[in-house]
Amino acid sequence: MSRRRPLTLIVYAPALVGSDGRTLAVVHGMEQALPGLRLQWEVGEGGRLVALPQRDAWLLERTGDEGFPLLCNGDESYPVMVSGRGRSGLFSAGRQSQFEVHAKLPLDEPVLAAAAALLEGVAEGAHAYWGHASPYGYGSEVAQQFRRSPHGPERSPRGLPMLNLPEKLPTPEVPCFLGWLNYWSAAAARAIGFPEPTRDAELLSRARRTASGGWVVQLTDAPLDYNNPEHLEALKRTYERFPPIGGRSAP
Repeated sequence: MSRRRPLTLIVYAPALVGSDGRTLAVVHGMEQALPGLRLQWEVGEGGRLVALPQRDAWLLERTGDEGFPLLCNGDESYPVMVSGRGRSGLFSAGRQSQFEVHAKLPLDEPVLAAAAALLEGVAEGAHAYWGHASPYGYGSEVAQQFRRSPHGPERSPRGLPMLNLPEKLPTPEVPCFLGWLNYWSAAAARAIGFPEPTRDAELLSRARRTASGGWVVQLTDAPLDYNNPEHLEALKRTYERFPPIGGRSAP
């Protein structure tokens, strides 16, 4: 298997209602964003790869309210994977059930070059509220920011602000946290107050508008590294700029 550091991509979208076509849009969006990518293999029992010559028909048939099975590119030396799953309203913002898409890719030069387009393709295909793409390991850092007690600390061990758990957020449009690349739908951008040209010039210099009116916003030039003081400062500035993220305050 590849030893390359993976890029993790997750988007949060309205719950699926049967096979509503968004899963196909997600997979097609990934393939269009990364030249040469073909997600035409299923991971079967015991990790066995099964070719899917009629992938689109198979995907529509296998998609239900709970998501869709793991698809991959069939290359164990360069694994690209995507799957979809349902998330109960008990653990989701606004107590609304959601559809999550999870993808993982090797973080090499071609993926770096296509990362923003990959996030856009998946998020727009899923009609996501928000999402992110971040280097592997971000999850343990964000976990230390979640406030699990009203009497807990005001800052994480890295000095980042504490965030409310997703189920504590008022609406699904409010992003739970920041990643390296951030997808904010038009509704999410309104919810956090982005953009204000006079305040967001730096972020806008690394942002792209999507066809639906959303945004893909890149936080740092290089992939986010929590051990890099400049990257931590960028995170702190952006959290300070958008207090609604993580449910810390109203816009």
